[in-house]
Amino acid sequence: MKAIVCVDKKWGIGKNNDLLFHLPEDMRRFVSHTMGKVVVMGSNTLLSFPNGKPLKNRTNIVLWPDGIRDDVIIVRSLQELSDELKKYASDDVFIIGGAMFYRTMLDFCTEVIVTKVNADGEATVFFENLDERQGWRLKEETEYMIAENGKEYKFCVYVNDEVKSF
Repeated sequence: MKAIVCVDKKWGIGKNNDLLFHLPEDMRRFVSHTMGKVVVMGSNTLLSFPNGKPLKNRTNIVLWPDGIRDDVIIVRSLQELSDELKKYASDDVFIIGGAMFYRTMLDFCTEVIVTKVNADGEATVFFENLDERQGWRLKEETEYMIAENGKEYKFCVYVNDEVKSF
């Protein structure tokens, strides 16, 4: 299982239940990694999508104890989530948010695909700083590039040397 996230220079990921940045390059990367795969999220992440609709051409699994929807797979507990994820290849599963759900699932991820934006997005919610988190190491990173909107960003991959079983 992997996570995929876009962070600012303080590891911020969101504000007002929305992304900090809208970078076409980051969106293309997200799509290329997740298309045809399994995306797993908390209910607020699903509700933050346009019209609250699930992502197309992906299996959408939502941890939502009180949720009732027929366009996504709803799991009501971490045990239900664990049981559901056993149906899929681990490398096809991507944790996509939000902040609390990332925090809950991070120790079970083998890697995190990160887009780092060299800006302060004035976030109110944050991702764990993987540069400081024990067991995590930077495996690869690009040089900084300039986005279409002028923001400076780079792509990174962190790996978890202490993955826990889920």
